[in-house]
Amino acid sequence: MKGTSIPYTEMLKKYAQLLVNYSLYLKKSEHLYIHTSTLAEPLVKEVYRYAVKKGAHVSVQFDFEHQQEIFFEEAAEHQLKHIPPFKKMAMEGFDAYLYIRAPFSLSPNGIDPDKRKLRSEALKQMNQTYFSRTADGSMKRSLCQYPTQANADVAGMSLKDYQQFVFEACKLNSSNPQASWEKVSKEQQHIVDFLNTKNKIRYKNEQTDISFSIENRTWINSDGKTNMPSGEVFSSPVESTVQGSIYFDYPSIYMGEEVEGIRLTVKNGEVVKWEAKKGQDFLDKIMSIKGARHFGEVAIGTNYNIQQATKNILFDEKIGGTIHMALGQSYGQTGGKNQSSIHWDMICNMKQNGAIYADDELIYENGKFII
Repeated sequence: MKGTSIPYTEMLKKYAQLLVNYSLYLKKSEHLYIHTSTLAEPLVKEVYRYAVKKGAHVSVQFDFEHQQEIFFEEAAEHQLKHIPPFKKMAMEGFDAYLYIRAPFSLSPNGIDPDKRKLRSEALKQMNQTYFSRTADGSMKRSLCQYPTQANADVAGMSLKDYQQFVFEACKLNSSNPQASWEKVSKEQQHIVDFLNTKNKIRYKNEQTDISFSIENRTWINSDGKTNMPSGEVFSSPVESTVQGSIYFDYPSIYMGEEVEGIRLTVKNGEVVKWEAKKGQDFLDKIMSIKGARHFGEVAIGTNYNIQQATKNILFDEKIGGTIHMALGQSYGQTGGKNQSSIHWDMICNMKQNGAIYADDELIYENGKFII
């Protein structure tokens, strides 16, 4: 990991400028909705500053510690089914949405899975609106990370080291972060243009052999606009064509639950067998959700500034030398059709004897493209 002599407060200013000017490319009179926890207030202040300078209208929602746990513990059925009116309005009408991850804790929270499922179903339509608007470009969005002690603890780092990890992943140590991301965008566009001429993809390594059609589907260049950091290319498979088996060797935290060693067997697009070395019960529950046994995304991570797993999907799925597949909701801009209340990315290491074939042509080996 590269070090930096830039003071933390100055780094937050660079971060905020990158989010406002590059990731969201805000314009005068646009409406921006920011959602985060109270821990991220230092970054929100800087984002607010630069967004207002741009002439944007900014609304902020802060979550407090234990808010979710209190809600699920105390909420009655009618409250679990209630749609938050302001967030609904933002998803339906705002121009830009910034979600800053800043968790107080990542420990299992003991939330009743039946209550969680009921809540997920209640929010499904609002989430569909979000996916639809981000797909058609009527709402810009960016997901980013504010480094907290909870993230550092899960990653096995000190808070200071984790802060530097986040900044390095976002290329904030560069003298010109925006120019660095513009370079990534250009390089990945070459990959996307190539993949968009192909019809079939196969992922293969020592524990994985899975293939799928991408005919009439679109590969997307994830270049730091919708996620910060980014560094991936992704698409959606033709749902019924996914065949084979895949082993996800990176751990994943989803809905506060940690699951490791996931192995999926797929036939005609449907997951017919699933196993996990850790978290089998949780995996079983997820597989009972509508649409969760079909894939909504296939992707390849290209951010070589990220080389260690931190149990944070925003970073782990971008690790240079990995691929990932997501169960559940498709991204509409890729042409995917699977619908679900979940979208769960699972990551597979391709740096040792990994290969990707496009229409039977070897295009990637040992973690890197060779096209």
